Amino acid sequence: MNVHAIRAIYIFEMARTRRTLFQSIVSPVISTCLYFIVFGSAIGSRISDIDGISYGSFIVPGLIMLSLLTESISNASFGIYLPRFTGTIYEVLSAPISYVEIILGYVGAAATKSIALGGIILATANLFVPIEVAHPFWMLAFLVLTAITFSLFGFIIGVWADGFERLQIIPLLIVTPLTFLGGSFYSIDMLPPAWRTVTLLNPVVYLVSGFRWSFYENADVDVRLSAGMIALFLFACLACVAWIFRTGYRLKP
Repeated sequence: MNVHAIRAIYIFEMARTRRTLFQSIVSPVISTCLYFIVFGSAIGSRISDIDGISYGSFIVPGLIMLSLLTESISNASFGIYLPRFTGTIYEVLSAPISYVEIILGYVGAAATKSIALGGIILATANLFVPIEVAHPFWMLAFLVLTAITFSLFGFIIGVWADGFERLQIIPLLIVTPLTFLGGSFYSIDMLPPAWRTVTLLNPVVYLVSGFRWSFYENADVDVRLSAGMIALFLFACLACVAWIFRTGYRLKP
C-alpha cells in the first residue's frame, strides 16, 4: 500500500476545501439554520410532536442526512471531474499507484469533508433544539457508511459527467427530491397506506430512518433493513467503481 500517494491525493483534496471554505462548510450550515427557522419554528409551532419527539428535534437527523448526501456527492464528483477536465488525471493514472489507492485518496477526502460537515450541523442544531443520541456508536456508523457510500456514488458521477452541467443533474433532480420525499421532515406513518407503500420504494427512506433510530430509537422501518440497504448500495458502488477502472471508462482515451 502506497501510503504516500494516498496522503498526497488526500491532502490536495482537503486543501481545496480550505480554499472554498464558504462554499464547502459555511453555505450548508447557513442553509441548515434556515431550515430550522422555517420548518422548526414556523411549521413546528403548529405540530405538537411526532411519536413523543418535538418536531424541531425530529427533523435534525433528516437535515443532517440531506446535507450529508448532497455534499458527499458534490465533493467526490467535483474532485475527480476537475482532474479529468484539466487533463491532470493522466498523471495520476500513470503514477505507480493502484486504483485502490486512488479511490482511498479521493473518496476518503470527500467522506471526511462530509462527516465533518455533519458534525458541525449536529452541533449547530443543538443550539436550536434539544438533541439526544441514544446510540452514539450506531449514529457514527450510519454517518460514516453513508458518507463513504455517497462519496463513491459521487465519484461515479464525476467520471460519467462530460460537463459541469451534468455534475448537478443527479444531485439536484434525483437525490435532493428523494431526500425530501424520504421522511426527512415527516414520518412516513403519517402518509395514507397507498403513498406509504410507494415511499418505501425510495432508498433514502431507509437511510433517514436508520439514522433517526440512532438518535431517538424511532424508525419508520426496521433498523436492520436500513443497515442492509446501506451495505447493498455500498457494494453496488464498489462494483461500479471497480468496473470503471477495469475498463478505463472515461478515464483513458
